[in-house]
Amino acid sequence: MATDPTRTYDVIVIGAGPVGENVADRTTAAGLHTVVVESELVGGECSYWACEPSKALLRPALLRADAAHVPGLAPAVKGPLDVEAVLAHRDRMSADWQDDGQVAWLASAGIELLRGHGRLAGEREVTVETPTGDTIRLRARHAVAVCTGSRAVLPPLPGIEEVRPWTSREATSAQRAPERLLIVGAGVVGVEMATAWQALGSRVTLLARGDRLLPRMEPFAGELVTERLREAGADVRFGTSVDGVRRVGGDVRATLSDGGQLGADEILFATGRAPRSQDIGLDHVGLTPGDWITTDDTLTVPAVPGDWLYAVGDVNQRALFTHQGKYQARVAGAVIAARAAGAPPHTGRWAPHSATADTEAVPAVVFTDPEVATVGLTVEAAERAGRDVEVIDHELGQLAGAVQYRPDYRGRARILIDRDRQVVVGATFAGPGVAELLYSATVAITGEVPVDRLWHAVPAFPTLSEVWLRLLETRRDL
Repeated sequence: MATDPTRTYDVIVIGAGPVGENVADRTTAAGLHTVVVESELVGGECSYWACEPSKALLRPALLRADAAHVPGLAPAVKGPLDVEAVLAHRDRMSADWQDDGQVAWLASAGIELLRGHGRLAGEREVTVETPTGDTIRLRARHAVAVCTGSRAVLPPLPGIEEVRPWTSREATSAQRAPERLLIVGAGVVGVEMATAWQALGSRVTLLARGDRLLPRMEPFAGELVTERLREAGADVRFGTSVDGVRRVGGDVRATLSDGGQLGADEILFATGRAPRSQDIGLDHVGLTPGDWITTDDTLTVPAVPGDWLYAVGDVNQRALFTHQGKYQARVAGAVIAARAAGAPPHTGRWAPHSATADTEAVPAVVFTDPEVATVGLTVEAAERAGRDVEVIDHELGQLAGAVQYRPDYRGRARILIDRDRQVVVGATFAGPGVAELLYSATVAITGEVPVDRLWHAVPAFPTLSEVWLRLLETRRDL
């Protein structure tokens, strides 16, 4: 194993997922010589094992569900999905797990790529172990940004590794639909993969430890998703977890918390995420390997002196979504460029050098049937925070636009209004097609638009967006 002389850059980015790419793009555009270090595929989790492949699996299922309820279309979609075609589309959306296109983009943006495992080695220093076993030492003049993301967590069950369980990676990249799929976990990954694989022909059993699906969202969202999953044929069980698991031949045998047994061809654990920070040299800068990396609103790590270390995206646990990580990356890039130019970052609630949207108004979509879209506070979160809010609900199925979408439309909208400030602080929509309502809610919350002013934002008829008018009318009638 050889060690090259130290290479010096203005900025070193560890991790070439969407977050690392965006940090590097911003710093390079500011004239800073930037290198990105990546140990897997350029493009990261989102491109190959999360956002892109999962939505490619889900889109045919959701489109068929909508079409099956539209007069004149139902007979055309009665048959099963073409599984081979769906998986081929998924493969295309994942670029067949080849990163040539992403590598070409880095080069076109003037960003240098170094393949290998990067580790912090001291102040502004990184070592990279290359695939050939060589060690390359890097030094940053200005900043090192850790953008290593997160990974799926498996529960500490004896012998679980020998069972070869699925995590989100296997669930989105599988090359066939298992006849029986057991899913453990009631969060977004669990319900999305239940939706996708049930539609692709698997017999899905979904186990929730608690008493509802999507427990961090409004209860009605999980109730509607449960209803549709069961109608589609999935077996959804509450108050149930897995105490033991083993594989006998090709069969998975799970022992349940109630003493029962379940058999499946594959078992997916969708039970949480952990930071990819175990082996990136955190101990060399006074941090604990394996921990989430805490930052301030400039994405700087305050526990490390000198304002040179940044943690951006999932690894800082502020908001584990690709879109939020890219938002943070834009902020971090601006901060790094400002400091490199000798100017203090312009901080403040709405300043371009401060990340606030990843704590105050985080939009999220669950691509199930029905869709769930949420931003800001839920009722439970407002109560925990001691916020005095007014809760306004409206049945989406009462809208003309909803009936045009699906004559038997089932769904609900909820907004939370801060009684003192008279602005929207939370919104949840559950129903087919509601993802497109989310940006308007995000603008209303982040822009702190007064409720009286929202009356003058006139929605088009007949569309789902008319729910905003109905919510305001409902409030007027209180």
